Amino acid sequence: MPHDVHESRVGVRALEVFRVFLLLGLTSFGGPVAHLGYFRDAFVVRRQWLTEAAYADLVALCQFLPGPASSQVGMAIGLRRAGYLGMAAAWVGFTLPSALLMLGFALGARAIGVTGDEGWLLGLKAAAVAVVAHAVIGMARTLAAGPRRATIAVAALAVVLLLPSAASQVAAIVLGALAGLLWLSADPVTDEEDEAVPVRRRTALTALTIWVGLLISLPVLAALVHDPTLGIVDSFYRVGSLVFGGGHVVLPLLEAETVGTGLVGHGDFLAGYGAAQAVPGPLFTFSAYLGALVPGQSAPLGALVALLAIFLPSALLVVAGLPFWQRLRRSARARRALAGAGAAVVGLLAAALYDPVLTQGITGAGTMVVAAIAFVALTVWKAPAWAVVIGASVLGAGLLQIVP
Repeated sequence: MPHDVHESRVGVRALEVFRVFLLLGLTSFGGPVAHLGYFRDAFVVRRQWLTEAAYADLVALCQFLPGPASSQVGMAIGLRRAGYLGMAAAWVGFTLPSALLMLGFALGARAIGVTGDEGWLLGLKAAAVAVVAHAVIGMARTLAAGPRRATIAVAALAVVLLLPSAASQVAAIVLGALAGLLWLSADPVTDEEDEAVPVRRRTALTALTIWVGLLISLPVLAALVHDPTLGIVDSFYRVGSLVFGGGHVVLPLLEAETVGTGLVGHGDFLAGYGAAQAVPGPLFTFSAYLGALVPGQSAPLGALVALLAIFLPSALLVVAGLPFWQRLRRSARARRALAGAGAAVVGLLAAALYDPVLTQGITGAGTMVVAAIAFVALTVWKAPAWAVVIGASVLGAGLLQIVP
C-alpha cells in the first residue's frame, strides 16, 4: 500500500475514533466501571472493533497499570484502531468535554449550586446501574462461562468486596491469573488480534524509560526551579504515575498534592469533587479544576498543564505495556493465566456493580424504576447507551421529583 494512501486511511480512522469517543465523553456518566460498560457496548457489541476476549485483555492489562483504567483502555482501543494518532484522538475525544466543564466550574460554574440530589443527576446514576449490569452479564457469558471460570469470578468478587482497596483489585486479578494458569485450559489466539497493536518493542522500551526518567527527575527539577507551572507538572505527573485503581482512588493523592501543600483550599477542593460527580467522562479531569485554581498563572493554562501531566503516565504505560502483553498472549501458559484474569475482571465488575454503582445509583423506588427501564432499553430494545443515558436523565428530572 502506498505511504500516502496508508496515512489517509489512518487519518480517516482517527477521525472516526475521535467522533465515537467524543460522543462517549459527552454521555459516559457513572465513573470508570460504567465507562468500561459503555466501551464494551460501543466497540465490542456495536462496531466490533475488537473481540470480547481482546477487550478483556485490555481491561486486565490496564487494571495492572497505574492510572485511570477506563481512559487507558480507551487509549489502547484508539491505538489499535488508528495508531498513535488514534490513541491521541481517543484521549482528546473522551477527556475534552469533562475537562472543559471542570474548567468552567473553576471559573465560576459553582454558582449553579449543584447539590447531587437533582432528579436529572439521580437518573444518570440509575442509568449507570443498567449499563454496568448489562456489561457484567455480557462479559460473564463469554469470560466466566463454565464452573471453573465462574468460581474464579465469584472469588474475585469476594476478595474485592470483603477487602475493599485498590490493592485488593490488583490482587484479585493476580490470583485469578494464577488460578487460570493452574486450573484452566488455554484459549486460542488469533493473528488478527496480535497485528492490531502497532507498537514496536523498541518504542515500548523508550516509553518505559521516559516514564521512569520523568518520575525521578521532575521532583528534582521542581525543587531547584521554583516555577509554578513546573510544580504543577511534578505534582500531577506523580499522582498519575502512582495511583492504582483509578477513579476515586486518586482523590487522597490529589488532596495531598494540592490542599496539603496549600495550593488549593479545602472548601474549593470539596466543591470541585462534587462538580466532578456531575459531569461525564473520566474523574481524572478533576485535575483541570485543581490546576485552574493554582495561583501564579492563568486558569486555562493551569488546567491544561495539570490535565496533560496527570494523563501522560497513562499514555506512556499503555505504549510500554501493549507489545509485551501481546507477546505473552502467544504463550499457552500466558493464555491460561489471561483466561483466569478475564474471569476475575468479571468478578471485579460485578463487585463494583454492587458498590459503588448500585449502592449510590439506587436510592429509592424511583431510581429503581429508572434503572429497570434503562436496562430493558439496553438489553431488549437494543438502544444505544448514550440514548439510554439521556433518556434516564430526562425521566429522572420528571419522575424523581415526584417519587424519590
